[in-house]
Amino acid sequence: MSFYQEMRQSVLCHGAINNVYLDRFQRGDLTDEEFHQFAGEFYNFARFFPKILVAQLVNTEDETVANELTKVLYSELGDGHTSRRHELLYRDFLRSIGRDVHEAMTHPVLPSTKSYIEGMEQLYSSGNHATALGASFGLENMAIAMWDHLIPGLTALRDSHYPQMDMTYFTFHRELESGHEEAMEMAVMAIDGGIDAGSGALSVQEREDFHRGVKKVLDYLEGFWLGLEETGVHRRQAVGAPDAAPGALHEGARQLTR
Repeated sequence: MSFYQEMRQSVLCHGAINNVYLDRFQRGDLTDEEFHQFAGEFYNFARFFPKILVAQLVNTEDETVANELTKVLYSELGDGHTSRRHELLYRDFLRSIGRDVHEAMTHPVLPSTKSYIEGMEQLYSSGNHATALGASFGLENMAIAMWDHLIPGLTALRDSHYPQMDMTYFTFHRELESGHEEAMEMAVMAIDGGIDAGSGALSVQEREDFHRGVKKVLDYLEGFWLGLEETGVHRRQAVGAPDAAPGALHEGARQLTR
């Protein structure tokens, strides 16, 4: 198994995309309060992701890697069409479910959301290039699985409770993700001498740093989802509703949701 394949497999097996909250979301099994909390918390990711990408780009020495990161950033900003800037698409989603954009911007976030956003920014802007690229790799390679959990749940919620829901932000991202994954493949190939090579330009230490970036960003993301789940559990307990099974957490996610 090549280094690329090993890292991709570690992403697909991680709790960031295999957890009780996403499983429940995929079924559309959320109360209105839980759904609105998701919408507000996830908005912080949509808002700040371009800023986080810029932090990585300006700290990237390798020009080939920088070119691939630029493609992802350009996509996030609408590919030259300002009306297609991804954060604006998310605002359309918020308005379509009755959320005020200003309220969503100013509402205090969960500690786990704050840890996710700040942790991701620290990783992406790391002076350790392998760690920063690993974090980017982890996020881009989990994305298709994440959208494939969110979109069916949103569709169910739209059909049952929110007929005006605008899902463009989510479906548009799902269509784009193969291109983002390809950009990360090219970035890894640029620094490791080829996707299928058994060994490449990365040293043992650099590979360890890359893997550390992958794992840490996914631990932060798992903490984000489990922060939402724990909040939902507390609310259901308060009204006497049954809880979902707790599910197993990675240690990083346990720390982030405490």
